[in-house]
Amino acid sequence: METYSLLRQFADSWMLLVLFVFFIGVVIFVFRPGSTKKYENPSNIPFRHEDKPASDDDADAKEA
Repeated sequence: METYSLLRQFADSWMLLVLFVFFIGVVIFVFRPGSTKKYENPSNIPFRHEDKPASDDDADAKEA
């Protein structure tokens, strides 16, 4: 069997299953109950300075 055919068959069968399981694992990891506080601060980054641009000191202070 050619190398291309072997790799193509592997990619069409088992690799698809492996990547799907990996995707489901990442989704479960991100939406687990304990991760809410961890992702709360980064999720608000676009809305921090709606009324004016951030100064250099203010932007660094908010991240800590």
